[in-house]
Amino acid sequence: MKCENCTRKECSKKQKNDTQSTSGDALSSSDDFEKKNEFPTLADAKILLSDCLACDSCMTSEEGARVFQQNQKELFHILNLNKRCDASKHKVLVVSICPQSLPYFAAKFNLSVNDAAKRLCGFLKSLGVHYAFDTTIAADFSLLESQREFVQRYQRRNQEEHALPMFASACPGWIRYAERVLTNLVTPHICTAKSPQQIMGSLVKGYFARQQNLSPDKIFHVVVAPCYDKKLEALQEDSYAALYHSQEVDCVLTSGKIFFKLAVSQDTSEIVQIMEQKNMSVKDVTEAAVDSLFDGIKEGDVVRHEGKRSDGYLEHIFKYAAKELFGMDVKEITYKALKNKDFQEVTLEKDGETVLRFAAAYGFRNIQNMVLKLKKGKFSYHFVEVLACPGGCLNGKGQAQTEDGKPDKALLTQMEDMYAAIPVRLPETNLHVQKMYHDWLEGMDSKKVQETLHTKYSSENQTASSLDIKW
Repeated sequence: MKCENCTRKECSKKQKNDTQSTSGDALSSSDDFEKKNEFPTLADAKILLSDCLACDSCMTSEEGARVFQQNQKELFHILNLNKRCDASKHKVLVVSICPQSLPYFAAKFNLSVNDAAKRLCGFLKSLGVHYAFDTTIAADFSLLESQREFVQRYQRRNQEEHALPMFASACPGWIRYAERVLTNLVTPHICTAKSPQQIMGSLVKGYFARQQNLSPDKIFHVVVAPCYDKKLEALQEDSYAALYHSQEVDCVLTSGKIFFKLAVSQDTSEIVQIMEQKNMSVKDVTEAAVDSLFDGIKEGDVVRHEGKRSDGYLEHIFKYAAKELFGMDVKEITYKALKNKDFQEVTLEKDGETVLRFAAAYGFRNIQNMVLKLKKGKFSYHFVEVLACPGGCLNGKGQAQTEDGKPDKALLTQMEDMYAAIPVRLPETNLHVQKMYHDWLEGMDSKKVQETLHTKYSSENQTASSLDIKW
């Protein structure tokens, strides 16, 4: 069976799906899950071939099985353990919610984004979740580290071969494709700052665990995200705390649509399906404020970063670099669309010379064209914000599809309008972040910052040609 995203004669995804089905059967027969089950039994989730964001070289059979196990059953398993008498097996259940997931819930239930956040937190708390966090603070760290790294690379551009261009590191679909397929052509150019999800894992299992006097393995950390690839990202080696035998993110659930293998095929949401199984809606639950990582504090209204459809790496880094490198205050950024709306560029001119040239490349067709230019030595950009999904994170395949698996353009437009209306908060203005740099990370230039907020990339040799994939 051939994957629509690759040119191989045989696609290993078929084998992976078979492996996943076996793993799902084993999980559903777990004694812990079956005994005195106080939560509904759900249909096994199956991610279809068309949901793959990269080629068939990008996920091993073992990874496929482990990705499949990240579903609602894992959450219910912990909820059931917590309702039993053996306190030694109890876990503190923490859910971190990506800001790009909130417009989906707001649109689905006809709520404002703030109301959707409070109702979603209320629903999670009604299930037995102890803490519900917003991942915006993790994106603050990721943006700040990315900004600083770009300026350092720019200043070393004449001494280091791979200093520029710099590619964004937030999208796991792009990162996995770069590591497994493009290898050394691209990986030295990727920003080493961890993604918001990776940093949120460190915050929950590191900072928050210490604040609560908990061992990290006593916390079960779930992330609600718009993208399937976040499940794969949770399995990365540097997301594993060997000392405590604990992943920093234990399970990722999509906010939106995922396909379920039933007698009659249907599609629904991993989170919304839980509501449907319990015969509840977000509108039916009591509101609860989003929790804070800091004792005695509740989060206020939802905020976002600059950027219409993502965490805004291009805009933040562009404005920071303009100020730090050229002393220019850029208030508004003007995008110039090139071949399509998902490939746009931004430039900065000084004294008649273009001193910064940035681009946003969304979707694998644009990524492929970008890589071709890089290979031919005709690459003129200093920085590229790369996202695997056309339309950006709001259009993640975990939330923005119609029943036949096609992009839901009307829903995407509605979510974009809702997301754009959320107030912007600059990461530099977050006083909690500045305090954590000082108290937790031992300063902005410390060894602990490098260990906690940065990562390294592998460059595994694959049999696939780096450019043989049709997007």
